[in-house]
Amino acid sequence: MSTHRSTGSPHGVSAAGGGAAPHPATLIDTDVVTSSAGRHVLAASRLAVGFIFLWAFLDKTFGLHYSTGAAVAEGTPSLSWLEGGTPSQGFLTFATIGPFQDFFASIASPASDWLFMLALLGVGAAVMLGIGLRVSAAAGTLLMLSMWLAEWPLQQGSTNPLIDYHIVYALVLIACAVLRSGDTWGLGRRWAALDLVSRNGWLR
Repeated sequence: MSTHRSTGSPHGVSAAGGGAAPHPATLIDTDVVTSSAGRHVLAASRLAVGFIFLWAFLDKTFGLHYSTGAAVAEGTPSLSWLEGGTPSQGFLTFATIGPFQDFFASIASPASDWLFMLALLGVGAAVMLGIGLRVSAAAGTLLMLSMWLAEWPLQQGSTNPLIDYHIVYALVLIACAVLRSGDTWGLGRRWAALDLVSRNGWLR
């Protein structure tokens, strides 16, 4: 573990005496993770999870013949969002189980489609760019926990009653935010140097 370093004293005052603390953009961030290999593995994990979110958005929007079925034959309707598909409504109405089934069915609507797709796009793009990781981690974790509740793995017959891929994705998002993974292979440092972000740490 390490802390920020500057050319001044630990309190931000120059060794020559006097002077204000340097602007956050002038600080040399040695990263919370000091191992070069560790930073690279963490950055790769960030890019992988970010791409999972971003790919889900692209596939559901355009119907790329993966989890979202595109028109594969003449007369076959496409399930892409652009061609009338409903990215969240079918799942919320017919695929949810457990004690919250009625609640999730009740919120299925075009608004839930928009919120779901914007969450996928926002989290995926931000995480891959390495910016706004704290907000992305919070939004992504909320989305993953909601999907965990909707699929209710506590039922008998599930692969694991507690830990599934939703929980793993959420933990990776949180780790990437806490450990500043956007500083490696991302725009995290430039993002943090912006005046708005430096004044509002939660945006980092």
